[in-house]
Amino acid sequence: MAHEHKLEIFRGLVKFKSNTQKIWGVLIFLTIVTAVEVALGITKPVALVGSSFLGMKLLNWIFIILTLVKAYYIAWDFMHLRDEKSGLRRAIVWTPIFLVAYLIFILLFEADYIYNVFKDGFVTWNF
Repeated sequence: MAHEHKLEIFRGLVKFKSNTQKIWGVLIFLTIVTAVEVALGITKPVALVGSSFLGMKLLNWIFIILTLVKAYYIAWDFMHLRDEKSGLRRAIVWTPIFLVAYLIFILLFEADYIYNVFKDGFVTWNF
C-alpha cells in the first residue's frame, strides 16, 4: 500500500504536479534563503551590524533565524515530517528550536560573565 506524499509547499500556496517538480521548488526556496544569507554576510549592512538585540548584533539574529528556517524546511519536506502525525512533528521540530534558544541564552550569559571577569578582575587577557 503506497503512501502518496503531498505535492505542495508553503501550506498549500504552491502546488506541484510531480515529486520532481516539488524537489526543484524546495531547492529553489532553500537556494534563495541561502543567497540572502550570503548577501548579508558579504555586504554586512551598517544598520544590522551597528544595532543589537539581547546582547547580539541584529545580523547574527537574522543568520540564526534563517538557519532555523532552512533546517525546519529540510526536515519538513525532505524527511517527510509533513506526512507524520502532529505529535511526532512537534517533538522533532520544536525540541531543537527550544534547545537552540537555550544554547543561545547560555552562550550570551556566560560570555558576558567572562568578559566582565577579564575586564574588572585580576585575570588578564592573554589571548
